[in-house]
Amino acid sequence: MNDRYQRGRAVMDEVYGPGFSAALDGQSGPFLKETVEHLFGEVWNRPDLSTRDRRLLVLGATAAFGRADLVQVQARGALASGDCTPDELHESVLQLAFYVGWGNATSVQEGIARAVAETTTAAEPNQD
Repeated sequence: MNDRYQRGRAVMDEVYGPGFSAALDGQSGPFLKETVEHLFGEVWNRPDLSTRDRRLLVLGATAAFGRADLVQVQARGALASGDCTPDELHESVLQLAFYVGWGNATSVQEGIARAVAETTTAAEPNQD
């Protein structure tokens, strides 16, 4: 693996949580290579917007697709990195509803609720 690819994987782990890029092990192809090297190694790594700023932009764009699964990935990353609190993510649903439509906002709420539930469950001490 080259330096750009390694840097991209490191940024992916910053954006989505430690170990996220490990899911890429054993995968290859031009789309994956450009995603890791260019999108994460270069674009997400640029200095003029913070990771939080970029995440909120992606969350807004993703909301327009009405894809709860993609929103969940962004919300999970926001919670893991400390970029957003559960309350901030829930507030974003209301803000987005007026721009992406109520139906798409329903999917945004679903993705955020799942991510918050996962994070809350993972943070709870084991009762065994």
